[in-house]
Amino acid sequence: MIVTAGALSTDEVAERLGRVRERIAAAGGADRVAVLAVTKGFGAEAVRAAVGAGLPDVGENYAQELAAKAEEVAADRPGPRWHFIGRLQRNKVKLVAPHVAVWQSVDRLAVGEEIARRAHEATVFVQVAVTDEAGKGGCPPAEVPVLVGGLGRLGLDVRGLMAVGATGPAEEARPGFRRLRRLADDLGLAEVSMGMSGDLEVAVEEGSTMVRIGTALFGPRPVRRRM
Repeated sequence: MIVTAGALSTDEVAERLGRVRERIAAAGGADRVAVLAVTKGFGAEAVRAAVGAGLPDVGENYAQELAAKAEEVAADRPGPRWHFIGRLQRNKVKLVAPHVAVWQSVDRLAVGEEIARRAHEATVFVQVAVTDEAGKGGCPPAEVPVLVGGLGRLGLDVRGLMAVGATGPAEEARPGFRRLRRLADDLGLAEVSMGMSGDLEVAVEEGSTMVRIGTALFGPRPVRRRM
């Protein structure tokens, strides 16, 4: 696939980041919520702009896209700290393992086993299905405690839980976000990755410690054209 994207300056991203931080502060999360820059669909210039604006943590949804961008910015200092946040297949772990610092979308033990084999003691989040929507992925909430325990026995550092909120008005995501925070508390996990550009206020109000922001930083995602 060919991905098209306009040039993004560090100053533009920094200005937009300021507005995102204002929204986080207004929702009560000024001192506890990290911003993960999501560069899905954008080129390496978006990664560099994010890092230059003070956002070293960068998230990608697709393994091939992450690997390509990681190679392109490999010599940059400082460089990004890569988070994998998309649906993860076992056969893609090898491709991105040399680059990924945090695996946010672990939803089954088989994926954890492959990560542990490729990246011993890696930091992971368990992705939880907090809606009934098909295609969003995630471990069923009732199975999360068993998965967390299994990942820990593999030697992985289970840092927290992650979820994608319900599609629609932001308020519709609130019940799922509240359930995720309670589940994390029950399991003694400090980190909760939930909330994106459209629903970050609700996520912060419900206890998010990390929001995954793409559109509010970089604008509408570019068109992906097939070769």
